[in-house]
Amino acid sequence: MPKSFIFSSESVGEGHPDKVSDSISDSILDACMEQDPNSRVACETLVKSNCVTIAGEITTSSKFDYEDVVREAIREIGYVNDDDIFHADKVFITNQLTAQSRDIGQGVDANAAEGKGTDEQGAGDQGIMFGYACNETDVLMPAPIHFSHRILRLMAEDRKSGKLKGIEPDSKSQITIEYKDGVPANVKSVVISTQHSKDVNLKKVKELCVPYIEKSIPKNLLGSLDENEIYINPTGNFVIGGPDGDTGLTG
Repeated sequence: MPKSFIFSSESVGEGHPDKVSDSISDSILDACMEQDPNSRVACETLVKSNCVTIAGEITTSSKFDYEDVVREAIREIGYVNDDDIFHADKVFITNQLTAQSRDIGQGVDANAAEGKGTDEQGAGDQGIMFGYACNETDVLMPAPIHFSHRILRLMAEDRKSGKLKGIEPDSKSQITIEYKDGVPANVKSVVISTQHSKDVNLKKVKELCVPYIEKSIPKNLLGSLDENEIYINPTGNFVIGGPDGDTGLTG
């Protein structure tokens, strides 16, 4: 990669349909592990309109109400407004969770099994993961994704506390940074797309969002940013959001 280049990264907020699905699956995993640290949990979630489907394979001794966990995860995100189609207390939940297949289980168990090449613990699937740390930020993440995350995190905190009114859970941010000699030099553009209540117009949405750019990105990187390169809800109205507007899937 050349020493000077432009790099963009996008972050999605907790109210984005895919992130809603992730949160529900994560909450079920947490509930299982809280009682049974040896739980094996493969929980997939699909959300659309006012429906939630959870499906997968789970091996656990934990006992809890799966529906309560799903609703609490949605409530924590913030889908609790009276006019929400996707509402924590009103969604229809379909539970298709079953026990883990014995054939998959024997691959994970540290026991001998017919046809298994070893009695050591194995894996029920194959996967390759990779990543890296860098010194661009204090959290050792690349600057574009870190600042994108920070904008949405601060907005979510203030939305939940009641400080940020008129902004709803579904959101995205994208930051483009110019690098010079391999170091972040200046922000070229910022995009924030956020769901909002129907009584808030686009001008007000911009007024509410811009301060979070200034809070999230160091001043030395924002110095040369043209206000015309700040895009707040560039497609216009964004009242219908979350699973009401789009389908979400785990991962």
